[in-house]
Amino acid sequence: MVRFSDELDAILARPEIYPLLDGIEVGMGDEAQCAFIVVDYPRAAISPSAFAPGCDTVVAVRHAIELCLQLRFSPDDPVLAGLMAARCAALFKSITFPPPLDDFPPWHEAMVGASPPSVARMQDIWPSLAKHQPGAPSSASADTCTRLATLWPVTGPTGYLITTGGDARLQVDPDTGLNTYGCSPQPRPWAITFASSTASSISERGYAAAEQARRRVLDEVVNGRVDPHHIGEAERIGQAIRQYYGVAEQVRVFIVPSGTDGELLALGIALAADSSRPLTNLLVGPDESGSGVPLAAAGRHFSAQTARGATVIKGELIDGVPADLELQSVPVRDAHGQIRPATEIMRDCAEKTAGAIAHGRRVLFHILDQSKTGLLAPILAGRIWPDHRDNIDLIVDASQARLGKTSVRCYIEHEAMVLVTGSKFFTGPPFAGALLVPPSFAPRLEDDNAWPAGFNAYFDDVGIGLALRWHAALAEMEAFAAVDEAATVRIIRRVVGRVKDAVKANADLFWHDGFPLNRPGFPESWDRLPTIFTFSVRQPPERGDPRPLFGVAEARQIYVWLNSDLSAILPDGCSDGERRLAGRYVHIGQPVALANDSGVASGAFRFSIGARLVSGEPSHRHLDEDARIDHEIDDALAALEKISLIVRYFEHIRAANPAARVR
Repeated sequence: MVRFSDELDAILARPEIYPLLDGIEVGMGDEAQCAFIVVDYPRAAISPSAFAPGCDTVVAVRHAIELCLQLRFSPDDPVLAGLMAARCAALFKSITFPPPLDDFPPWHEAMVGASPPSVARMQDIWPSLAKHQPGAPSSASADTCTRLATLWPVTGPTGYLITTGGDARLQVDPDTGLNTYGCSPQPRPWAITFASSTASSISERGYAAAEQARRRVLDEVVNGRVDPHHIGEAERIGQAIRQYYGVAEQVRVFIVPSGTDGELLALGIALAADSSRPLTNLLVGPDESGSGVPLAAAGRHFSAQTARGATVIKGELIDGVPADLELQSVPVRDAHGQIRPATEIMRDCAEKTAGAIAHGRRVLFHILDQSKTGLLAPILAGRIWPDHRDNIDLIVDASQARLGKTSVRCYIEHEAMVLVTGSKFFTGPPFAGALLVPPSFAPRLEDDNAWPAGFNAYFDDVGIGLALRWHAALAEMEAFAAVDEAATVRIIRRVVGRVKDAVKANADLFWHDGFPLNRPGFPESWDRLPTIFTFSVRQPPERGDPRPLFGVAEARQIYVWLNSDLSAILPDGCSDGERRLAGRYVHIGQPVALANDSGVASGAFRFSIGARLVSGEPSHRHLDEDARIDHEIDDALAALEKISLIVRYFEHIRAANPAARVR
C-alpha cells in the first residue's frame, strides 16, 4: 500500500496536476472495482486497482479531480457532473499522452468530439461512468444530456480549452504534445525556454490562473448565470489590462485572438474615420512583424481560417474593405540585412506620408516598437506629422509587449492606438492580443455599419479559449509588476551580459547587432534594455572556410532538434556529458530569414528574455534571486552549447531527423 501512496504522490506533484488541487483532496481509498470513486466535493478516493498494469493512473487521477469539482458545481445533477468530468478526462488524455488509441475507454471517442454525441449515445455511455459515483442515478435523463450539449463549448480541461478560439497553429499534434510553435498547453518546466519572441509554453503560474478562471466561468455557466456562448470576460480582462498599464477608464481595450487580428481591427477603426477619402496604410518594417501582418494591413484574409472558425481564402480582399485601400511600406533593413540608419527610415516615412496626404488620402501610420528581432522604428514618429495630424491615425505595433507602463501611457497620450499581446514578452499562451484605443477615437466606435462586413468573421465576444489565455498572461503580468524597476533592470542586464558574451565567444555562432531602444521624450524604463538577441549559426567546418551561415531551411531543422531529446541518436563514442546535454529540451525563438553580405538569407535565431525570467518560474521558488539568476544563466549557456553540439553532429542528426516533443 505504501508503494501505491508514493506513486499517487508522484502523480499529484506533476506540473499539470498539482495546480488543480486547490480546494480538492485526493487520497488512497479502499480496494474497489474501479479506479476511483467520488461521493461528494471536495474528496476523491483513488483505488489500488488504479495502479494495476494497463490502467492509466494519471488520467484516472485527473478524472477524479474533475468529477470532484463538477459535483461542486452541479450537486443536484450528479449525472451532468459525471458526463462533464468524463469529457474533461478524455480531452486531458488526448493532449497529454500520444497515440495509439487502443487503450482508450469505449466512451472516449464520443466525448472528445467538437460536437456533443447524441442523447442516446450519452445515455449508453452513462452506466460505465456511474460506477465512479456511488449513489448516483443508474440512468441519464434526456434533459441532462441535452443540457450537456449546451455546455459543450466550455467543457474540458484548461490545457485543451486554451487551444480553442484561435487557428490551426494552436492545435496540439497528438504525436508530439506540441503545437506548431513548439509549445505545450500544459506546464513544461523541464524545458529551457527563451522563446518569448515567438511563443512560450504555459507556466505553472499561468496554468493555475487559467484553471481558476475556468472554474469561475464553469460555475457561472452551469448555474445559469452566464450564456456558454457569451461568457462576458471581455470587460473583466480589459479592465485588468487598463489597470496594469495605468490608463484611463475611457481607453477602450479590445480583446483579440492575436496581434494580426489587432492589426485588422486597427485598420477598421482607421477606415471608419472618413469614408470620403481613401486610406494609405503605411507599414514600417513589414519583414520584422508577424507573417500575416502585411496581408491584414492590406485588408486581406491572412489565413485560411479565422479565429472564429470561418473558412476564408487567404490573400483575398475582405468583404467591405475598399478596393482603393493602399498599402505602402518602409523597410528597416537593407538588402544585406543591415539595419538602416534611423534618419533614412524617418525620411522615407515622412516622404510617403506627405505624398499620400498630397493625393487626398488619409494615412494609418505604424510605429514598430519592438519588432520580432528587437528593433524600434521609426525612432520618433511624432516629428513627421505636425502639420497634418488630422490626416493621420497612429498605431504602435507593440505586439512583443516589450514596453514599460509609462511608454504605453505616453503613446496613448499622443493619441496612438497601441497593439499589445500577453503571449510574447509576458509569456502567456500563444494567441492573446489586445488593442488599446484612446478616447479620441470613441465617435468612430459607435457606428457598427462603418465596419467592413467581412470583419464579422473575425471579431465576436471573447470565447473561453481566448479568455483563459489572457488570464494566464495576466498572472504573468501581475508577477512581473511585483518586481521593482531597479531589480528588473539588474536582472535583465546580468543575463544579457552573459548571453551576449557567450554568443560572441562561440565560434559556431554569428552575432547580429541591433541598435539602441531610444524613445526621446519618454520616461526612463526597463524597456530601454534589449531583450531579444539575434544570431545565426555557422555550418560545420568541413563545408568551407570561412564557414557559411546556415540557411533558413536548415536553421528550422536545428530549431526543431533543439526542442527534442537527441541523447539516443548521437553516434557511438560520444561522452556522457554530450548525451546529457543532447537530452535537454531547448525552446528559443523561431528562426527568421535575414539577408547577409553574401546575398543569401540566413536563418537568424532569436534568444528572448521574457517576463518570467524577471519574476521567476514557479518551479524555481525555492531559490533566492542570485541562485535563480545563476540557474537561468546556466540554462541559457546550455542552450547555446546544445546548438554547438548539433553543429558538431549535424549530418548524423539530420539522418535521424527527430521531431520536437513535449518530453
